Amino acid sequence: MEILGKILGSSARVKIMRLFLLNPKNNFSKKDVVKKSLVNSNIINRELKLLASIGFIKRHTNLWSFNHLFKYAVEFDKLLVNLNTLNKKNIADNFKKTGLVKFLLISGIFINNKDSVVDLLIVGNKMNKAKIEREIKKLEAEIGTELVYAVFDTKEFIYRLDMYDKLVRDIIDFPHEVILQAKELNFSKVARRV
Repeated sequence: MEILGKILGSSARVKIMRLFLLNPKNNFSKKDVVKKSLVNSNIINRELKLLASIGFIKRHTNLWSFNHLFKYAVEFDKLLVNLNTLNKKNIADNFKKTGLVKFLLISGIFINNKDSVVDLLIVGNKMNKAKIEREIKKLEAEIGTELVYAVFDTKEFIYRLDMYDKLVRDIIDFPHEVILQAKELNFSKVARRV
């Protein structure tokens, strides 16, 4: 996102634009935009005014929404909603801080597959739920939409995998990308099934 932030003037603007592009039917109050984008309230005021002045968003009293008549909507959608611009190594590094992460898989919104059951699968030990939720919120702010995710203890995940658990199979059988896999953990079954 650093490159897009530099091109478009700020990373805050990119976050706000993604929020509206990925939620085109929703109306947001200023407070909603602050909460979902994790951008400072003073910056939000400036960015909302700027985006309204170019016709990207519309104001309805105290609510803001995406302007479907915006001339460059398709082009910005292609540019900003394409999540290949996200640094997957940074995502993996950030989740490593949440516990002993052994396996991290991205799917759904990250690979533009609406049929995926989850967007993110985290497998590990001694996982800190509060830290995971903080990292998810930061990632959601950067992406512009809520994520569906699943967290499993390593033993539970392997057990479910061996038992052909429907949820695990639905995650593994659909297109996805593994962005972290611990060397010491034998996930050969996952690798074969992936």
